[in-house]
Amino acid sequence: MIVIIGGGVTGLSTAFWLAREGHAVTVVEKGIVGWEASGRNGGGCTHPYSPLFREEQRLWPMMDDLLGHPTEWRPNRIKVALDEGQLDRLWKSTRLATDQGFAAEVLDRAALRDLVPWVGENAVGGILWKYGGHANPQRTSQAYAWAVERHGGRILQHTTVRGIRTRGGRAVAVETSAGEIGCDAVVIAAGPHTAALAQPLGHRVPMAPARVEMIVTEPLPPIAMGGVDGNGLYGRQTLRGNLAYGGGPHEWIDLDGEATPRPVNTPVMAGLARRLQEMFPRLGHVRVIRSWGGIVENTPDGRPILDRLEDPANVVVASMSSVGFGLSPATGRALAQLVLQGRCDFADLSQLKLSRFGNLPLDWRSRQGWDALPV
Repeated sequence: MIVIIGGGVTGLSTAFWLAREGHAVTVVEKGIVGWEASGRNGGGCTHPYSPLFREEQRLWPMMDDLLGHPTEWRPNRIKVALDEGQLDRLWKSTRLATDQGFAAEVLDRAALRDLVPWVGENAVGGILWKYGGHANPQRTSQAYAWAVERHGGRILQHTTVRGIRTRGGRAVAVETSAGEIGCDAVVIAAGPHTAALAQPLGHRVPMAPARVEMIVTEPLPPIAMGGVDGNGLYGRQTLRGNLAYGGGPHEWIDLDGEATPRPVNTPVMAGLARRLQEMFPRLGHVRVIRSWGGIVENTPDGRPILDRLEDPANVVVASMSSVGFGLSPATGRALAQLVLQGRCDFADLSQLKLSRFGNLPLDWRSRQGWDALPV
């Protein structure tokens, strides 16, 4: 039995790839699968700085068929620049993909407006990424869960993990609020709670929890390519026509035991609405009808941790540092390989090992200005 702690997209994807190969899998989730940040994000599927990028791009067009349920994946992205500085930063990001053989196209203001009629005269241009894309986080989370169960996996919701029992240098059981589950291997993919679960095993997983939010507008007539980013925002137009956008700033918090803090924060929402109106000035009349919020974890260098521990030797730790959704098809496959064979054969994960933080100062959060503000 392989026990996966955490029912977000990283844990669910890992469970899917393992169950698909016939392995007994149980996912343990303290709430509802995909209910936190995994199901409440911008839906972007474009991470060219990751060693998993090629696999991410290969897998997303296949995921509806693999999972047997719709993810609402759509290809390509449009990047909007409101000044030359933004355009320069976009090109630096774009080159991470074009250097790997992916295509991109420069858009002047007229070409940009043809694709995105909501932009105004303040836009200097943009870039069309002929790679990447976006999907529906809520539908995708549910699709993973249904696929896990269809392949014989078990999902325990509203079940809190209390700890991991070890013997002889291996994890032998996961202790939960519903009793003990014997295990042959464990994957800790519990978002911001990962550090607390790894600490009793003798491992320090550095992460700073943060509150992130999304705003959602009333529906608009759909445009041909709904994945549009810019002005520090990420998001998409849904198939119903709503605009769903986030983009910070992070609000650093501390976790209080097992609880997840209430996520909605009005000042952050106001900033998101202002920047969305700046990017799409022709939509100044459109109403924001709801907001989403979630808690994400951030590592000191902003990169994920994907590692199989040496002690206990059958425990894998996963922390995606705020980029879990888009990479989830590739991440889950990589983690499944770490569980089964101790290595990933399609990507070099050496730069994502936990050991890179071996000399990290204890006060690293304060040094980076990531301390939680007083309530």
